[in-house]
Amino acid sequence: MKVQQISIFIENKAGRLAEVTRVLGESGVNIRALSLADTSDFGILRLIVDKIDAAQEILKSGGFTVNKTDVVAVEVPDRPLGLYSILETLDRGRINVEYMYAFAEHDGANAVIIFRFDDPDAAVDLLRKTGIHMLDGEAVYNM
Repeated sequence: MKVQQISIFIENKAGRLAEVTRVLGESGVNIRALSLADTSDFGILRLIVDKIDAAQEILKSGGFTVNKTDVVAVEVPDRPLGLYSILETLDRGRINVEYMYAFAEHDGANAVIIFRFDDPDAAVDLLRKTGIHMLDGEAVYNM
C-alpha cells in the first residue's frame, strides 16, 4: 500500500517554485498534494502527482534534481482525535514518523495524510493489522 512521491531539490530563490509548477503543468502533469520545506539555501519540494514517471523525467530534463520516495497514504477521519488515533497506533507499534503532510478528500469526510516512515513495510503491516484504511497509489494519483 505504498504511494510514490517525487522530491525536488530547488534553490531557495524567487521563481524556482513557479518554474517547477510551470514545467509540470505545461506537460500535463497534475499535482495532487505537496509539501515544501526550506532552509536558507535550498528547499525540498515533495509532490504527489498523477503521472510520476513523466514528472520525474520532465524535471530531470529541465535540470532539476529529483528522487522518488515511497510514502504511505492513510485515510484519517475528519473529526477530533482522528489523527491522534492513527499516531497513537503507530506509537504503540514503535513506528517512527519521519515527516507527514495532509490534504482533504473531495467529499470532505476524510483527510489523507501522507506519511514517510523509517520502516514503511512495518508501518503498512501495523496499519493493515489494526484496520486503518490506507489508499493505494492509483487512488491517490487519481483524486
